[in-house]
Amino acid sequence: MFDIAEFIIRSAQMIKPEQVNKMVDVLTNFYYNNRNGKVLVMGAGRSGLVGRAFAMRLLHLGYNAYVLGETIVPAIGEKDIAIAISGSGRTKLILTAAEAAKEAKATLIVITSYADSPIAKIADVVVEVPGRTKYSQNEDYFARQILGITEPLAPLGTLFEDTTQIFLDGIVAELMLRLKKTEEDLRQVHANIEL
Repeated sequence: MFDIAEFIIRSAQMIKPEQVNKMVDVLTNFYYNNRNGKVLVMGAGRSGLVGRAFAMRLLHLGYNAYVLGETIVPAIGEKDIAIAISGSGRTKLILTAAEAAKEAKATLIVITSYADSPIAKIADVVVEVPGRTKYSQNEDYFARQILGITEPLAPLGTLFEDTTQIFLDGIVAELMLRLKKTEEDLRQVHANIEL
């Protein structure tokens, strides 16, 4: 846990404030100027689980938020936002969905570790979140440790997903401030019938 927490702290210091501000500005302006618009969050596998948690908080904040793959996802268009989460920026399912969102003229926000990835290249807003995504190029265990790549403790894309989860929780906190929402406001929208 300490190694993973240390990685997240180091990653937080590397995230570019101008990228974060652009994402928050887009979401804030959308809230005030397009309340009937839709936000579609997409991610595959564990990134998708992180996206689901973020979509739930967006819903609590008052956004019309949906998750790709659910049966109740409506069509999206030019006044909507799509948020794609892909550490590698190459996950085919998410890249295809992002391309479809762009064809529908939605604003595309991408969270990835690679600003030069195919999905980042088509994005309107890119936020680079560091994280080892699946495989290391370095086979030497000690070199990986020196570089801070803690594969045995965080397999596959875990560091990206953990860091993105914390990052998006921070985005929610910032949106609460900008939208003047309290915890009680969010609680009013929280599900009152749960499994």
